[in-house]
Amino acid sequence: MASSGSNRRGLLTAGGILSIVGGASEVTGGGIMVGLTIAHRELLTQVSPYPYPGIIWPISAGVFIFAMGIVAIIGGVSAMRGEKFGLSLAGAICCALPSVINGIMNLFGLSLAGFIWVLGGLILGIPAIIFISLSKKEFETGGEQSGI
Repeated sequence: MASSGSNRRGLLTAGGILSIVGGASEVTGGGIMVGLTIAHRELLTQVSPYPYPGIIWPISAGVFIFAMGIVAIIGGVSAMRGEKFGLSLAGAICCALPSVINGIMNLFGLSLAGFIWVLGGLILGIPAIIFISLSKKEFETGGEQSGI
């Protein structure tokens, strides 16, 4: 019985670490996307026949990915502390969600190179979701042990 509890605590820690690493890559990727779009806005506005739609899409996508990365990091920290199951699971989902969206976009031929990022997000995000889901009982017992 004791080994099962520590095994679940190990899964929870692993899920939190995966969520944090995935979230950090999303924050970095989203920041780079926004930064490059702003830096090359002259070129992007020349490509588009409209004044600003050439830069609106990459900036909004970068901000979305950045925000999902922040939630993934906060959820990963919450999972490692064993505090809030909902926040931890939301963080793990936010770790996987941008890569799933990018994968759907790749089906329409928008970016072949994006498949590497899709696989990276899924390799980190899906196990994080599974590990945190399997460790739900650790969240329920965490509050009772601390006296809350």
